[in-house]
Amino acid sequence: MKVIRVSRFGDPGVLEQVELPTPEPAEGELRIAVAAAGVGWLDALIRRGEGPTVFGIEPPYVPGSAVAGTVEAVGAGVDETWLGKPVVSSASGGYGGGYADTVIALPEGVFPIPAGLDPQQAVALLDDGSTALALLEKTPVQAGERILVAPGVGGLGSLLVQLAHAAGATVVAAVRGEEKVAIARKLGAEPLDYSVGERLTGEGTFDVVFDGVGGTLGASAVALLADGGRFSGYGMSSGAETVIGAEDRNRLTIVDMAQLPEFWPETPRRVREVLRLAAGGTLTPIIGRTYPLAEASAAHSDIEARRYVGKTLLVP
Repeated sequence: MKVIRVSRFGDPGVLEQVELPTPEPAEGELRIAVAAAGVGWLDALIRRGEGPTVFGIEPPYVPGSAVAGTVEAVGAGVDETWLGKPVVSSASGGYGGGYADTVIALPEGVFPIPAGLDPQQAVALLDDGSTALALLEKTPVQAGERILVAPGVGGLGSLLVQLAHAAGATVVAAVRGEEKVAIARKLGAEPLDYSVGERLTGEGTFDVVFDGVGGTLGASAVALLADGGRFSGYGMSSGAETVIGAEDRNRLTIVDMAQLPEFWPETPRRVREVLRLAAGGTLTPIIGRTYPLAEASAAHSDIEARRYVGKTLLVP
């Protein structure tokens, strides 16, 4: 089978395609022929050696996790009705193993793709959609509130925008450039273009900020929160978490990236829900660029240069 392997931390050039023996599913496992694999900022941070310590990844490893495809083999004890089913799943063992044309998974983490969704849409929803639902459960938004989502049209941000808009909130999407401004408007959000500089400015204040960027931009978003506002940090695509001072902590409700591991036990429920919402037409994942598996380095380069919208995918 073909996989992308990282033998050392570094720039996108460390992503190399190699051939490995195709694994047979052991007892309690199944094997998926991958049609699409998700790529995200977390993958780039881990590749650079800057990933959150909770993942504890060391080279050599195969990046990624989220995949969609077809079940092609099952191990002993696994229901054979899985065979031939289109599914979405994370590779077994937590993070790692997704950048491949074949993945081993555990049935409890495998979800049938509903009618009306294709594998690319499903894999775009697996992690980002379930996390978006979790963020809104932890920090609910109310009709009439003014919400800021940064970044506003990435894989996760675009889903947050749609869910918050459906809840009746006025949603502002932090974006870069005319293409992303247009997408934000199409999603029902007011665009806030920060093409020049790394700080957000604007009139009025926000009730809630969802921050997946961190760094200077995240700090500027905190400054736009009204007294009593809520801040939800879920990412650090800038390379650094948002630093929040004591004064802002006293006037705001703060949850930071430490909330993410708390979400994991309920992930299966949320995955089923987000797939249901998308199949029903109330949530639409945005698929940005797709790359052949061998071009994973180009996908990472474009993500780091912010040359993308929506979800970036590898297609084996």
